[in-house]
Amino acid sequence: MNIYRNPGRSDWSALLRRPVMDHAVLEKSVQDVLNAVKQRGDQALIELTQRFDGVLLPTLKVSEAEWLAAEQELATELKHSINQAKHNIEKFHAAQIKPAEVIETMPGVRCWRKSVGIEKVGLYIPGGSAPLFSTVLMLGVPAVLAGCRDIILCTPPDKNAKIHPAVLYAAKVAGITQVFKAGGAQAIAAMAYGTETIPKVYKIFGPGNQYVTAAKQLVQRDGIAIDMPAGPSEV
Repeated sequence: MNIYRNPGRSDWSALLRRPVMDHAVLEKSVQDVLNAVKQRGDQALIELTQRFDGVLLPTLKVSEAEWLAAEQELATELKHSINQAKHNIEKFHAAQIKPAEVIETMPGVRCWRKSVGIEKVGLYIPGGSAPLFSTVLMLGVPAVLAGCRDIILCTPPDKNAKIHPAVLYAAKVAGITQVFKAGGAQAIAAMAYGTETIPKVYKIFGPGNQYVTAAKQLVQRDGIAIDMPAGPSEV
């Protein structure tokens, strides 16, 4: 790690500049990952996870034992905070659900607008040194309220093939039951095309690095909807 002490103003721009990869190189790299998962499913996912995350996964889906262990490992104070955050998010989004207003445009003819949840959605939750368990709530709670039938969550495992306990607890609190150990572009591919273990979804939500963002944009070409190509964040 480089440490800079009181750098001159003329150096600020260079120091704050984010590393940028050539777009063509990035797209080619990500497309190769998408093709591998599309063609070889779970086996490609396991190989790519070993290559990029340095861990050989025995299984992709989080087991019941892992759910229980995560809840036991998490500090009580953090559980309370997650529960409170879930309550706040749920209360806010529940207020957006309005009963259908029926308009009789002429005798015997009634019109109304109805919102229907997307049947199958995929949520991508970044991992790394600071797993975004808050994102689990911000994506998962509205999905449940909207009535999405199948909510698939993918997040990268750590070096011990585990998911951060706060991510799993937040998923449980939000009402998500299908969590898979997959990160990066390969996770987006799995949700976009489906594998033997991970179901195919209709729309993918969630932030990620440049590889994840590129993957989301590329799968759009195959008819998979996304929320947006999330950019760099200072959060």
